[in-house]
Amino acid sequence: MNYNKKTVKDVEVSGKKVLLRCDFNVPQDKETGAITSDKRIVAALPTIQYLLEQDAAVIACSHLGKPEASFDKWVKKQAEKGKDPASLTEEKWKKSLAKLSLAPVAKRLGELLGKEVVMAADVVGEDAKAKAAALKPGEILLLENTRFEKGETKNDPELAKAMASMAEVYVSDAFGAVHRAHASTAGVADYLPAVSGFLIQKELDFLGGAIASPKRPLVAILGGAKVSSKIGVINNLLEIADTIIIGGGMSYTFSAAQGGKVGNSLLESDWMDYSKEMIAKAEAKGVKFLLPVDTVCGDKFAPDAKSQLVKAGEIPDGWEGLDIGPETVKLYCDAVSGAGTVIWNGPMGVFEFPAFAKGTEAMAEALSKTSAITVIGGGDSAAAVEQLGYADKMSHISTGGGASLEFLEGKELPGVACLLDA
Repeated sequence: MNYNKKTVKDVEVSGKKVLLRCDFNVPQDKETGAITSDKRIVAALPTIQYLLEQDAAVIACSHLGKPEASFDKWVKKQAEKGKDPASLTEEKWKKSLAKLSLAPVAKRLGELLGKEVVMAADVVGEDAKAKAAALKPGEILLLENTRFEKGETKNDPELAKAMASMAEVYVSDAFGAVHRAHASTAGVADYLPAVSGFLIQKELDFLGGAIASPKRPLVAILGGAKVSSKIGVINNLLEIADTIIIGGGMSYTFSAAQGGKVGNSLLESDWMDYSKEMIAKAEAKGVKFLLPVDTVCGDKFAPDAKSQLVKAGEIPDGWEGLDIGPETVKLYCDAVSGAGTVIWNGPMGVFEFPAFAKGTEAMAEALSKTSAITVIGGGDSAAAVEQLGYADKMSHISTGGGASLEFLEGKELPGVACLLDA
Protein backbone atom coordinates (compact mmCIF):
# COMPACT_ATOMS: atom_id res chain seq x y z
CA MET A 1 0.00 0.00 0.00
CA ASN A 2 1.27 3.48 -0.87
CA TYR A 3 1.57 5.63 2.26
CA ASN A 4 2.77 8.69 0.31
CA LYS A 5 -0.43 10.68 -0.20
CA LYS A 6 -1.20 14.26 -1.16
CA THR A 7 -2.10 16.48 1.76
CA VAL A 8 -4.29 19.53 2.19
CA LYS A 9 -1.20 21.64 1.43
CA ASP A 10 -0.89 20.11 -2.05
CA VAL A 11 -4.23 21.43 -3.34
CA GLU A 12 -5.74 24.89 -3.76
CA VAL A 13 -8.48 25.41 -1.15
CA SER A 14 -8.76 29.21 -1.05
CA GLY A 15 -12.30 30.32 -1.82
CA LYS A 16 -13.40 26.68 -2.23
CA LYS A 17 -15.89 24.55 -0.35
CA VAL A 18 -14.10 21.70 1.38
CA LEU A 19 -15.80 18.55 2.67
CA LEU A 20 -13.77 17.55 5.73
CA ARG A 21 -14.24 14.10 7.28
CA CYS A 22 -13.34 14.29 10.98
CA ASP A 23 -13.49 11.75 13.78
CA PHE A 24 -15.85 13.38 16.25
CA ASN A 25 -16.92 10.03 17.73
CA VAL A 26 -16.46 11.43 21.24
CA PRO A 27 -17.28 9.71 24.55
CA GLN A 28 -20.41 11.08 26.23
CA ASP A 29 -22.10 10.79 29.61
CA LYS A 30 -24.93 8.26 29.21
CA GLU A 31 -27.34 10.26 31.33
CA THR A 32 -26.68 13.87 30.32
CA GLY A 33 -25.10 13.41 26.86
CA ALA A 34 -22.27 15.76 27.91
CA ILE A 35 -18.95 15.23 26.14
CA THR A 36 -16.56 13.59 28.64
CA SER A 37 -13.41 14.01 26.51
CA ASP A 38 -12.90 16.49 23.66
CA LYS A 39 -9.54 14.99 22.64
CA ARG A 40 -10.78 13.96 19.20
CA ILE A 41 -12.20 17.43 18.56
CA VAL A 42 -8.90 19.02 19.61
CA ALA A 43 -7.02 16.60 17.31
CA ALA A 44 -8.97 17.94 14.30
CA LEU A 45 -8.18 21.61 15.05
CA PRO A 46 -4.88 21.97 13.09
CA THR A 47 -6.51 20.94 9.81
CA ILE A 48 -9.69 22.96 10.44
CA GLN A 49 -7.72 26.08 11.41
CA TYR A 50 -5.45 25.74 8.36
CA LEU A 51 -8.47 25.50 6.02
CA LEU A 52 -10.18 28.49 7.62
CA GLU A 53 -6.96 30.53 7.45
CA GLN A 54 -6.73 29.67 3.75
CA ASP A 55 -10.23 31.12 3.24
CA ALA A 56 -11.88 27.78 2.57
CA ALA A 57 -15.53 27.22 3.46
CA VAL A 58 -15.40 24.08 5.62
CA ILE A 59 -18.19 21.50 5.57
CA ALA A 60 -17.21 19.10 8.37
CA CYS A 61 -18.81 15.70 8.85
CA SER A 62 -18.43 12.74 11.20
CA HIS A 63 -20.21 9.75 12.66
CA LEU A 64 -21.05 9.44 16.36
CA GLY A 65 -21.84 6.11 17.99
CA LYS A 66 -23.87 3.40 16.28
CA PRO A 67 -27.32 4.80 15.58
CA GLU A 68 -29.75 2.55 13.74
CA ALA A 69 -30.86 4.56 10.72
CA SER A 70 -33.84 2.28 10.01
CA PHE A 71 -36.82 2.07 12.40
CA ASP A 72 -37.43 -1.60 11.53
CA LYS A 73 -33.81 -2.56 12.22
CA TRP A 74 -33.88 -0.60 15.48
CA VAL A 75 -36.99 -2.53 16.61
CA LYS A 76 -35.30 -5.83 15.70
CA LYS A 77 -32.14 -4.95 17.66
CA GLN A 78 -34.12 -3.80 20.70
CA ALA A 79 -36.20 -7.01 20.60
CA GLU A 80 -32.96 -9.03 20.58
CA LYS A 81 -32.03 -7.24 23.80
CA GLY A 82 -35.27 -8.43 25.37
CA LYS A 83 -37.44 -5.33 24.83
CA ASP A 84 -41.15 -5.84 24.06
CA PRO A 85 -41.63 -4.93 20.34
CA ALA A 86 -45.12 -3.58 21.15
CA SER A 87 -43.57 -0.90 23.36
CA LEU A 88 -41.15 0.30 20.66
CA THR A 89 -42.51 3.37 18.91
CA GLU A 90 -41.13 5.64 16.22
CA GLU A 91 -41.01 8.40 18.82
CA LYS A 92 -38.66 6.30 20.99
CA TRP A 93 -36.50 5.50 17.96
CA LYS A 94 -36.20 9.20 17.12
CA LYS A 95 -35.25 9.93 20.75
CA SER A 96 -32.48 7.31 20.50
CA LEU A 97 -31.19 9.10 17.39
CA ALA A 98 -31.39 12.52 19.06
CA LYS A 99 -29.00 11.29 21.77
CA LEU A 100 -26.38 10.79 19.05
CA SER A 101 -26.74 14.21 17.45
CA LEU A 102 -23.51 16.09 16.72
CA ALA A 103 -25.01 19.33 18.11
CA PRO A 104 -22.93 19.12 21.36
CA VAL A 105 -19.83 18.63 19.19
CA ALA A 106 -20.68 21.76 17.15
CA LYS A 107 -20.99 23.73 20.39
CA ARG A 108 -17.63 22.49 21.75
CA LEU A 109 -15.88 22.95 18.41
CA GLY A 110 -17.15 26.54 18.29
CA GLU A 111 -15.74 27.18 21.76
CA LEU A 112 -12.34 25.79 20.76
CA LEU A 113 -12.23 27.75 17.50
CA GLY A 114 -13.59 30.93 19.01
CA LYS A 115 -16.16 31.27 16.25
CA GLU A 116 -19.63 30.02 15.35
CA VAL A 117 -20.00 26.53 13.94
CA VAL A 118 -23.19 26.36 11.90
CA MET A 119 -25.07 23.11 12.62
CA ALA A 120 -27.09 21.34 9.92
CA ALA A 121 -30.21 19.43 10.88
CA ASP A 122 -29.38 16.62 8.43
CA VAL A 123 -26.58 15.20 6.27
CA VAL A 124 -27.72 15.69 2.67
CA GLY A 125 -31.25 17.00 3.21
CA GLU A 126 -32.67 20.43 2.45
CA ASP A 127 -31.18 22.06 5.55
CA ALA A 128 -27.64 20.78 4.92
CA LYS A 129 -27.75 21.74 1.24
CA ALA A 130 -29.10 25.22 1.93
CA LYS A 131 -26.53 25.91 4.67
CA ALA A 132 -23.68 24.52 2.54
CA ALA A 133 -24.73 26.71 -0.40
CA ALA A 134 -24.82 29.81 1.83
CA LEU A 135 -21.46 29.07 3.50
CA LYS A 136 -18.83 31.74 2.88
CA PRO A 137 -15.01 31.44 2.88
CA GLY A 138 -13.68 31.33 6.46
CA GLU A 139 -16.92 29.84 7.81
CA ILE A 140 -17.55 26.31 9.07
CA LEU A 141 -20.62 24.08 8.92
CA LEU A 142 -21.04 20.73 10.69
CA LEU A 143 -23.36 18.19 9.07
CA GLU A 144 -25.47 15.92 11.28
CA ASN A 145 -24.27 12.41 12.22
CA THR A 146 -23.40 10.63 8.94
CA ARG A 147 -24.76 7.35 10.30
CA PHE A 148 -28.25 8.83 10.43
CA GLU A 149 -28.17 8.02 6.70
CA LYS A 150 -28.95 4.40 5.80
CA GLY A 151 -26.43 4.43 2.97
CA GLU A 152 -23.42 5.57 5.02
CA THR A 153 -22.13 2.20 6.25
CA LYS A 154 -23.03 0.55 2.91
CA ASN A 155 -20.91 3.08 1.01
CA ASP A 156 -23.97 3.97 -1.05
CA PRO A 157 -22.79 5.84 -4.19
CA GLU A 158 -25.90 8.05 -4.23
CA LEU A 159 -25.22 9.26 -0.68
CA ALA A 160 -21.53 9.78 -1.47
CA LYS A 161 -22.47 11.75 -4.60
CA ALA A 162 -24.94 13.90 -2.67
CA MET A 163 -22.32 14.71 -0.01
CA ALA A 164 -19.69 15.46 -2.65
CA SER A 165 -22.07 17.75 -4.56
CA MET A 166 -21.86 20.31 -1.73
CA ALA A 167 -18.07 20.74 -2.07
CA GLU A 168 -15.14 21.03 -4.48
CA VAL A 169 -12.42 19.26 -2.49
CA TYR A 170 -12.49 16.33 -0.03
CA VAL A 171 -10.10 16.22 2.95
CA SER A 172 -9.91 13.05 5.02
CA ASP A 173 -8.72 13.51 8.61
CA ALA A 174 -10.52 10.72 10.50
CA PHE A 175 -7.87 8.03 10.91
CA GLY A 176 -10.08 6.13 13.36
CA ALA A 177 -12.52 5.45 10.51
CA VAL A 178 -10.25 4.90 7.46
CA HIS A 179 -10.37 1.11 7.78
CA ARG A 180 -14.07 1.27 6.88
CA ALA A 181 -15.28 1.76 3.31
CA HIS A 182 -18.19 4.09 4.11
CA ALA A 183 -19.75 6.80 1.96
CA SER A 184 -18.11 9.61 3.95
CA THR A 185 -14.71 7.92 4.34
CA ALA A 186 -14.14 6.49 0.87
CA GLY A 187 -17.16 6.87 -1.43
CA VAL A 188 -16.95 10.67 -1.75
CA ALA A 189 -13.43 10.34 -3.20
CA ASP A 190 -15.02 8.99 -6.40
CA TYR A 191 -16.52 12.43 -7.01
CA LEU A 192 -13.97 14.90 -5.57
CA PRO A 193 -10.18 15.32 -5.51
CA ALA A 194 -9.26 13.66 -2.20
CA VAL A 195 -6.31 14.48 0.08
CA SER A 196 -5.32 13.91 3.69
CA GLY A 197 -5.51 16.33 6.59
CA PHE A 198 -2.63 16.81 9.03
CA LEU A 199 -3.82 14.09 11.43
CA ILE A 200 -3.84 11.36 8.79
CA GLN A 201 -0.58 12.69 7.34
CA LYS A 202 1.06 12.20 10.77
CA GLU A 203 -0.37 8.67 11.11
CA LEU A 204 0.95 7.72 7.66
CA ASP A 205 4.36 9.24 8.40
CA PHE A 206 4.81 7.37 11.70
CA LEU A 207 2.93 4.08 11.15
CA GLY A 208 3.90 3.90 7.48
CA GLY A 209 7.50 4.79 8.28
CA ALA A 210 7.70 2.18 11.05
CA ILE A 211 6.61 -0.53 8.61
CA ALA A 212 8.06 0.57 5.27
CA SER A 213 11.44 1.98 6.34
CA PRO A 214 12.01 1.55 10.10
CA LYS A 215 15.11 2.71 11.91
CA ARG A 216 16.55 -0.59 13.11
CA PRO A 217 16.42 -2.67 15.15
CA LEU A 218 12.61 -2.74 14.90
CA VAL A 219 11.03 -4.10 18.09
CA ALA A 220 7.30 -4.91 18.15
CA ILE A 221 5.56 -5.27 21.51
CA LEU A 222 2.24 -7.11 21.23
CA GLY A 223 -0.10 -7.55 24.17
CA GLY A 224 -3.81 -7.73 24.73
CA ALA A 225 -6.18 -10.57 25.38
CA LYS A 226 -6.29 -12.83 22.35
CA VAL A 227 -3.91 -14.41 19.86
CA SER A 228 -6.80 -14.63 17.39
CA SER A 229 -7.15 -10.84 17.21
CA LYS A 230 -3.43 -10.39 16.48
CA ILE A 231 -2.85 -13.18 13.90
CA GLY A 232 -2.46 -10.84 10.95
CA VAL A 233 -0.27 -8.43 12.93
CA ILE A 234 2.14 -11.15 14.13
CA ASN A 235 2.32 -12.65 10.64
CA ASN A 236 3.06 -9.31 9.00
CA LEU A 237 5.57 -8.19 11.64
CA LEU A 238 7.47 -11.47 11.38
CA GLU A 239 8.40 -10.30 7.88
CA ILE A 240 9.84 -6.95 9.01
CA ALA A 241 10.66 -6.94 12.76
CA ASP A 242 13.96 -7.83 14.40
CA THR A 243 12.35 -8.67 17.75
CA ILE A 244 8.76 -9.49 18.72
CA ILE A 245 7.73 -9.28 22.38
CA ILE A 246 4.57 -11.07 23.53
CA GLY A 247 2.65 -10.09 26.67
CA GLY A 248 -0.90 -9.84 27.97
CA GLY A 249 -3.57 -12.53 27.94
CA MET A 250 -2.45 -13.99 24.63
CA SER A 251 0.91 -15.04 26.12
CA TYR A 252 -0.82 -17.89 27.99
CA THR A 253 -1.91 -19.51 24.73
CA PHE A 254 1.76 -19.48 23.64
CA SER A 255 2.75 -20.90 27.04
CA ALA A 256 0.17 -23.71 26.85
CA ALA A 257 1.29 -24.48 23.27
CA GLN A 258 4.76 -25.18 24.67
CA GLY A 259 3.35 -27.55 27.29
CA GLY A 260 3.09 -25.03 30.13
CA LYS A 261 0.46 -25.03 32.88
CA VAL A 262 -1.73 -21.92 32.70
CA GLY A 263 -4.36 -22.61 35.39
CA ASN A 264 -7.46 -20.47 34.83
CA SER A 265 -5.62 -18.00 32.57
CA LEU A 266 -7.12 -16.77 29.35
CA LEU A 267 -6.55 -19.55 26.82
CA GLU A 268 -7.51 -19.97 23.18
CA SER A 269 -6.87 -23.68 22.77
CA ASP A 270 -7.91 -23.52 19.10
CA TRP A 271 -4.90 -21.27 18.46
CA MET A 272 -2.19 -23.35 20.16
CA ASP A 273 -0.99 -24.95 16.91
CA TYR A 274 -0.86 -21.51 15.30
CA SER A 275 1.19 -20.23 18.25
CA LYS A 276 3.71 -23.05 17.74
CA GLU A 277 3.91 -22.18 14.04
CA MET A 278 4.66 -18.53 14.84
CA ILE A 279 7.49 -19.50 17.19
CA ALA A 280 8.95 -21.80 14.52
CA LYS A 281 8.54 -19.15 11.81
CA ALA A 282 10.36 -16.59 13.95
CA GLU A 283 13.23 -19.01 14.50
CA ALA A 284 13.45 -19.76 10.77
CA LYS A 285 13.55 -16.05 9.95
CA GLY A 286 16.03 -15.15 12.67
CA VAL A 287 13.52 -12.95 14.49
CA LYS A 288 13.87 -12.89 18.29
CA PHE A 289 10.52 -14.01 19.71
CA LEU A 290 10.35 -13.15 23.40
CA LEU A 291 7.77 -14.75 25.70
CA PRO A 292 7.28 -14.21 29.46
CA VAL A 293 9.64 -16.12 31.77
CA ASP A 294 7.66 -15.35 34.93
CA THR A 295 4.09 -14.38 35.70
CA VAL A 296 2.17 -12.52 38.39
CA CYS A 297 -1.01 -14.50 38.89
CA GLY A 298 -4.15 -13.91 40.92
CA ASP A 299 -6.67 -16.18 42.62
CA LYS A 300 -9.49 -14.36 40.77
CA PHE A 301 -10.01 -11.72 38.09
CA ALA A 302 -10.46 -8.74 40.39
CA PRO A 303 -8.49 -5.70 41.62
CA ASP A 304 -8.32 -7.16 45.13
CA ALA A 305 -7.16 -10.64 44.06
CA LYS A 306 -4.45 -12.34 46.10
CA SER A 307 -1.30 -12.55 44.01
CA GLN A 308 1.79 -14.71 43.71
CA LEU A 309 4.81 -14.79 41.42
CA VAL A 310 5.47 -18.02 39.51
CA LYS A 311 7.64 -19.15 36.62
CA ALA A 312 5.96 -19.02 33.22
CA GLY A 313 4.16 -22.28 32.50
CA GLU A 314 3.81 -23.10 36.20
CA ILE A 315 0.55 -21.33 37.10
CA PRO A 316 -1.28 -23.39 39.77
CA ASP A 317 -4.80 -24.69 39.26
CA GLY A 318 -7.41 -22.12 40.27
CA TRP A 319 -5.05 -19.20 39.60
CA GLU A 320 -4.77 -17.04 36.49
CA GLY A 321 -1.99 -14.96 34.96
CA LEU A 322 -2.73 -11.23 35.20
CA ASP A 323 0.65 -9.57 34.53
CA ILE A 324 4.23 -10.24 33.45
CA GLY A 325 6.73 -10.78 36.29
CA PRO A 326 9.91 -8.82 37.19
CA GLU A 327 12.31 -11.10 35.26
CA THR A 328 10.17 -10.68 32.15
CA VAL A 329 10.06 -6.92 32.70
CA LYS A 330 13.89 -6.84 32.76
CA LEU A 331 14.12 -9.03 29.63
CA TYR A 332 11.63 -6.86 27.72
CA CYS A 333 13.06 -3.52 28.86
CA ASP A 334 16.56 -4.65 27.79
CA ALA A 335 15.18 -5.55 24.36
CA VAL A 336 13.61 -2.10 24.02
CA SER A 337 16.64 -0.14 25.26
CA GLY A 338 18.69 -0.78 22.11
CA ALA A 339 15.86 -0.38 19.61
CA GLY A 340 15.76 2.07 16.71
CA THR A 341 11.96 1.82 16.30
CA VAL A 342 9.39 0.39 18.71
CA ILE A 343 5.77 -0.40 17.81
CA TRP A 344 3.54 -1.18 20.80
CA ASN A 345 0.03 -2.56 20.52
CA GLY A 346 -1.68 -4.02 23.59
CA PRO A 347 -0.96 -3.92 27.36
CA MET A 348 1.25 -6.45 29.19
CA GLY A 349 -1.34 -7.28 31.83
CA VAL A 350 -4.62 -6.17 33.36
CA PHE A 351 -3.43 -2.56 33.68
CA GLU A 352 -6.90 -1.42 34.85
CA PHE A 353 -6.12 -3.17 38.18
CA PRO A 354 -3.26 -1.24 39.94
CA ALA A 355 -1.81 -4.45 41.43
CA PHE A 356 -1.41 -5.92 37.94
CA ALA A 357 -0.33 -2.80 36.03
CA LYS A 358 3.40 -3.02 36.85
CA GLY A 359 4.40 -4.77 33.60
CA THR A 360 2.57 -2.28 31.40
CA GLU A 361 3.89 0.63 33.46
CA ALA A 362 7.48 -0.65 33.22
CA MET A 363 7.21 -0.95 29.42
CA ALA A 364 5.79 2.57 29.15
CA GLU A 365 8.61 3.90 31.33
CA ALA A 366 11.24 2.03 29.29
CA LEU A 367 9.83 3.49 26.07
CA SER A 368 9.84 6.98 27.58
CA LYS A 369 13.59 6.69 28.22
CA THR A 370 14.68 5.19 24.91
CA SER A 371 15.99 7.27 22.01
CA ALA A 372 14.03 5.04 19.60
CA ILE A 373 11.08 6.19 17.50
CA THR A 374 8.13 5.00 19.61
CA VAL A 375 4.79 4.36 17.91
CA ILE A 376 1.84 3.37 20.11
CA GLY A 377 -1.11 1.64 18.45
CA GLY A 378 -4.53 2.99 19.40
CA GLY A 379 -6.95 1.35 21.81
CA ASP A 380 -5.80 -0.10 25.16
CA SER A 381 -2.07 0.54 24.71
CA ALA A 382 -2.77 4.22 23.96
CA ALA A 383 -5.12 4.39 26.96
CA ALA A 384 -2.47 2.78 29.17
CA VAL A 385 0.29 5.19 28.13
CA GLU A 386 -2.00 8.17 28.68
CA GLN A 387 -3.34 6.86 32.01
CA LEU A 388 0.20 6.25 33.28
CA GLY A 389 1.36 9.74 32.29
CA TYR A 390 3.87 8.86 29.56
CA ALA A 391 1.93 10.13 26.53
CA ASP A 392 4.11 13.20 25.96
CA LYS A 393 7.26 11.02 25.94
CA MET A 394 6.14 8.95 22.92
CA SER A 395 6.95 9.85 19.29
CA HIS A 396 3.40 9.08 18.17
CA ILE A 397 0.19 7.72 19.68
CA SER A 398 -2.22 6.53 17.02
CA THR A 399 -5.75 7.93 17.06
CA GLY A 400 -7.27 4.78 15.56
CA GLY A 401 -7.57 1.43 17.39
CA GLY A 402 -9.00 -0.79 14.64
CA ALA A 403 -7.35 1.25 11.90
CA SER A 404 -3.86 1.04 13.41
CA LEU A 405 -4.28 -2.71 13.97
CA GLU A 406 -5.26 -3.27 10.31
CA PHE A 407 -2.38 -0.97 9.27
CA LEU A 408 0.06 -3.19 11.21
CA GLU A 409 -1.47 -6.24 9.52
CA GLY A 410 -0.49 -4.74 6.17
CA LYS A 411 -4.10 -4.44 5.05
CA GLU A 412 -5.19 -1.80 2.60
CA LEU A 413 -7.25 0.86 4.35
CA PRO A 414 -10.09 2.05 2.06
CA GLY A 415 -10.07 5.59 3.49
CA VAL A 416 -6.36 5.94 2.70
CA ALA A 417 -6.27 4.07 -0.62
CA CYS A 418 -8.84 6.49 -2.07
CA LEU A 419 -6.60 9.53 -1.50
CA LEU A 420 -4.50 11.01 -4.32
CA ASP A 421 -0.92 9.72 -4.46
CA ALA A 422 1.79 12.33 -3.91
